Amino acid sequence: MAQGVLLHLENITKRFPGVLALDKVNLEIRAGEVHGLVGENGAGKSTIIKTITGAHRPDEGNIYFRGEKLETITPHYSMSLGIACIYQELNQVPHMTVAENIYLGREKLKVKPLGILNREKMKENSRSVLASLGLDIDPQVNAGALGVGKQQMIEIARAVQSDARLIIMDEPTASLSAKESEELLRIIHYLKGKGVAIIYISHRLDEVKAVCERITVLRDGRTIETVDAKDLSIDDMVKKMVGRDITHKYPKVKTPPGKEMLRVERLTRKGVFKNVTFTVRAGEVVGMAGLVGAGRTEVVRAITGADPLDSGSIFVEGREVRIRNPRDSIKAGIAFLTEDRKGQGLILIQDIEFNSTIVNLKNYAGNFFLKLGRARTDAERMVQELRTRTPGVDVPAGNLSGGNQQKVVIAKWLLTKSKIFIIDEPTRGIDVGAKVEVYNLINQLVQNGAAVIMISSEMDECIGMSDRIIVMHEGNITAELAGSKISNENVMYAASGIAVN
Repeated sequence: MAQGVLLHLENITKRFPGVLALDKVNLEIRAGEVHGLVGENGAGKSTIIKTITGAHRPDEGNIYFRGEKLETITPHYSMSLGIACIYQELNQVPHMTVAENIYLGREKLKVKPLGILNREKMKENSRSVLASLGLDIDPQVNAGALGVGKQQMIEIARAVQSDARLIIMDEPTASLSAKESEELLRIIHYLKGKGVAIIYISHRLDEVKAVCERITVLRDGRTIETVDAKDLSIDDMVKKMVGRDITHKYPKVKTPPGKEMLRVERLTRKGVFKNVTFTVRAGEVVGMAGLVGAGRTEVVRAITGADPLDSGSIFVEGREVRIRNPRDSIKAGIAFLTEDRKGQGLILIQDIEFNSTIVNLKNYAGNFFLKLGRARTDAERMVQELRTRTPGVDVPAGNLSGGNQQKVVIAKWLLTKSKIFIIDEPTRGIDVGAKVEVYNLINQLVQNGAAVIMISSEMDECIGMSDRIIVMHEGNITAELAGSKISNENVMYAASGIAVN
């Protein structure tokens, strides 16, 4: 083992029923380095995290930490060694204070036999660790009152307070604004200077290249290569991840626009958005761009009945419709693929068949019983048409990779025969290969006569896949861009509230 190696995985193999998740994986993490871990969804990244943190036990291979071979590793033992993980879905208790969250599971006691907490000591120490990270967060406020960016900083503070020597960051900037991402990168630099090792997992490959010293590429559960970041271009990274050359990052297919499918006029929700008016036609992808908090998601939630409207009109295929709840939206032929596919788009403990057919149950109703055979046939057909990677439709949705979960959400709405698809952050948290598959599915939708509204925080994605772009700023539409007017500069100007010439 090389000198300075903090963690070493040697020929780690992990099998699940019908799946070889890890196949002789080797990984070395040095003290004080930021080490990138990249690969398509299903490449084995999550299984590696769970193996390092003790949630999974490897079937073969060895794990060494600080030169010592670990015979058995459990989550509690992993934490005691100084290994911490900050997951994409943050582990906060929202009604507890910042200090209580930082000390969660390691509470300081004033009277040990009685279990009485030393709240003052926890508050004082929390204030100290937050200050050491340069964070202006009150340890007495409830964590749920803070934004996602600050909640993530609490997770980092918890890891620092526990004297973590290795911190795993899973998609750390997926839900952060540009400013919050800069703050995170500043803290990573600080931790690195303190000798803390960081495993940095992200689908934002430019970010991985910028922040990491070395990068390990995984594919199909195998270690493909570990390379110095300076010697690995993003194109090469993609080729190693997918095993093929993706020549078109955004494979947009131009489709002649047809009839108007959706028109909204002067939609207003006080304090959130005002006088929002736009149209979408069949065969068209209309992108919605804007900075965090601009009101894009709030507008589409109101269109689909998830949130109330104060005023305004909605027309579907020229006919005015009243949408008071999501059921009205589905009845009108509008599909809403939320950005939170795990929390709102899927029931993770249920299988693919259930998730694919749940919205369309009325079509499987018999006289007394559901036509389960027909539902299964439809679910299996969707798996084949969307090329979902799964052994079968009985697999729980929670067991699938992010890209394949997104396909199940799309399958659910395809079975409703919707003609208007509103897709919020279509590729958040999924890898580059799965992104291309999602883009191709969007192409298929518009080629089949559907209208698509796509909300995306990735400007290149919005530009690459949209026929027109609606830009919002502080609840107002500030520009509608088409043709040669679509550019990074114009989108950013409009998103900042500056008029576009």
